[in-house]
Amino acid sequence: MQRRQFIKGASMLVAAGAIAPLAQANINSQVSASTAAFTSGKYRILALVFDDYETLDLHGPVEMLGHMPNTEIKLVAATEIVRSYQGPRVVADCLTTNTYDCDLLLIPGGMGTRTLINDLPLRQWLIEQVARSQNVFTVCTGTALLAMTSVLNGRKATTNKMAFQWVTSLNANPQWQAKARWVFDGKFLTSSGVSAGTDAALFWVKHLHGAAEAQRIQTLTEYDWNADPLNDPYAAA
Repeated sequence: MQRRQFIKGASMLVAAGAIAPLAQANINSQVSASTAAFTSGKYRILALVFDDYETLDLHGPVEMLGHMPNTEIKLVAATEIVRSYQGPRVVADCLTTNTYDCDLLLIPGGMGTRTLINDLPLRQWLIEQVARSQNVFTVCTGTALLAMTSVLNGRKATTNKMAFQWVTSLNANPQWQAKARWVFDGKFLTSSGVSAGTDAALFWVKHLHGAAEAQRIQTLTEYDWNADPLNDPYAAA
């Protein structure tokens, strides 16, 4: 009811010339971002983004997963515009003011995770969003954001090996795997640093649709897939 009143009020101000067209566009985009929903019947992937996320952590898996049949991918963030660590920005489809039913929650890593581990509203959102997600896929230090909750406790998990000591210091209860390109345990798929997320994404394609589909996407993208989860050349000592 409040949202309808807001939209109606904003429209009246625009008609009266009190709000410029650009401001109207911002209002419309904020409303659409906060109310976005998945299309019925699609395989629903919800990807969390935040300032200073690592570009390849997100876009490598999105490239592979996005080629699966009948798949829809949406970005969720605390704000509508999010800046990657490398600089380019993305526009969120929906906001962390709500949680969403999805088939796969994708959480990239990046330098932004260093401050987000202290973000209590995000921590609570993750707990609630994980409960509404059929599976959860973390890349690199995205695992740190799950480690600050209890959802990985007792599960095998891995993370970026150059940040291994930092991530594992956040929570001693997961069964941390020092040598693994990726790990799948229960509903959680966790992967090592940066490009490992792309390898794990192709594993997920294979898990859902079989080896032929994973090989089709591998060939389509001309990607040299490391298909062995134990082949971890950057394993933590």
